[in-house]
Amino acid sequence: MKHYNIQNYVRYKKDLEQTYKTLPKAHNYKDYNRDQLITLFMPLVENLARKFATSQQASGVMAITDLIQEGCLNLIKAVDRIDWPRINDSEDQEKTMKSFLSKRIKGGIRRAIDINRGQMRLPEHVTNDIRKNFGKDKLAVSMFFNSIFLSIDAGARDDDDMFMQIEDKSEPYNQEFLNIYLMSLLKQHLTNKEYHVLRLSYGLDCDKHSAKEIAKYLNIEGSGAYVRVSQLKKQAVDKLITNVDHSQVIDFL
Repeated sequence: MKHYNIQNYVRYKKDLEQTYKTLPKAHNYKDYNRDQLITLFMPLVENLARKFATSQQASGVMAITDLIQEGCLNLIKAVDRIDWPRINDSEDQEKTMKSFLSKRIKGGIRRAIDINRGQMRLPEHVTNDIRKNFGKDKLAVSMFFNSIFLSIDAGARDDDDMFMQIEDKSEPYNQEFLNIYLMSLLKQHLTNKEYHVLRLSYGLDCDKHSAKEIAKYLNIEGSGAYVRVSQLKKQAVDKLITNVDHSQVIDFL
């Protein structure tokens, strides 16, 4: 478990509590101004941030306070882009508003984690699970690739107690060898676009690229370019799970 400045966190909580008490009681979200809306949903940010694992392999150098900070920054951006016609037409405005904001807050936190996360490696408990399930071919392959490529999403937890985590002290894999091995599998089983999406997203032979940079590299245009990159990423991982033989994974481990 990472250490963070507890005094700063306590000060933040007290300031938020005092500011929260000054908010007017409104019957409609439109009755709040921009700053009041941001304050109103700051508790939602912390609730979402605490669903992410903060172990080294999951979030790199980022502690829980960093996740909250990134969440607040993306809350501000989301408030500025609220789809008011959609909110006003909704039968459950609170649910629609929280869904709209949550999607953007979580996305911003994930992007920040991806930028600040260190080298990829498999936690020891995942390696042990793979070896225990040696006879379950697809399960072993699925666990291997999901642990590497989807660790951020898999790191989002349903419980809010981040202080119960146990630090993983296992030795990291040889990063260069892991990247070379992954590249060979990608070239063997993926299309050119799928190959480059994973290669650039996770920096297998280069610096990590953002979805915007990948879309530009692959000449994917339009407002849905980021979504298309995400779809290609998931599609590529699913294809690897389907086509890679479990013996290749077990031999590597």
